[in-house]
Amino acid sequence: MSDRIVSWHSAPSKPAFTPPAGAVDAHCHVFGPMAEFPFSAKAKYLPEDAGPDMLFALRDHLGFSRNVIVQASCHGTDNAATVDAIAKSNGKARGVAVVDPDISAEDLAALHDAGIRGIRFNFLKRLVDNAPKDKFLEVAARLPEGWHVVIYFEADILEEMRPFIAAIPVPVVIDHMGRPDVRQGPDGADMQAFRALLDSRDDIWFKATCPERLDAKKEGGMGDPWDNFAAAVTPLVADYPDRVIWGTDWPHPNMQDEIADDGHIVDMIPRIAPTAELQQKLLVTNPMRLYWPEEL
Repeated sequence: MSDRIVSWHSAPSKPAFTPPAGAVDAHCHVFGPMAEFPFSAKAKYLPEDAGPDMLFALRDHLGFSRNVIVQASCHGTDNAATVDAIAKSNGKARGVAVVDPDISAEDLAALHDAGIRGIRFNFLKRLVDNAPKDKFLEVAARLPEGWHVVIYFEADILEEMRPFIAAIPVPVVIDHMGRPDVRQGPDGADMQAFRALLDSRDDIWFKATCPERLDAKKEGGMGDPWDNFAAAVTPLVADYPDRVIWGTDWPHPNMQDEIADDGHIVDMIPRIAPTAELQQKLLVTNPMRLYWPEEL
């Protein structure tokens, strides 16, 4: 099909930064393969295949040990591709699912057995048609023990999201820091509002991720090497070192117009987490607490 899109670099560089032993890429996805795992009829984009073989080859190339695979919106609530990738990881991957809020306890238990440790609520209108907060809260109250909720939204709706987030009865992880405008700097309105959210609960975590998305040239940002992102995010990582995780966001859904080099994305890590202690928390300790607590 000619209208399928490629959003990832075909030959990413080897990063200058070497991740610590056991480092986790805690936010990535798989697409298909479509012949085996068809995309949702409601999908807003139709990517080329980016399956587990590609993901695990990238993991090794970049120097990581494990992956947390987040269900991509193009697969809807059918988590088969994500579960398949986890099964092929030899224990080196866990996942975050997207579920129908009416999912049964039995199906949740099956996802747990398959390596899923959280569910994702997506509030980006360009990616999903419906985000029913009442039903989301109901399913959040029924999650297996140890699970968390991942939420994806943009900074302009943070204020209206706060009562919903406050009502979630399990730990919360915010994707990409709620997409602040990093051009505002570390003291800008978006980052200050996000800090207020973090201060409202001590079990809200965040992903210090997506310089290529938040500081993209087409959005008015710097582009690679993403200096706005580094300036805005470094103080946040320093101030909340026990609640931050990191990931590549490979294969970078919907980023086909400004394809980033994953090696350069990895080289953002020592800029936002400049000490070995911070890097250990960001890449090992914190994601292990969320996704492999039984190994700690």
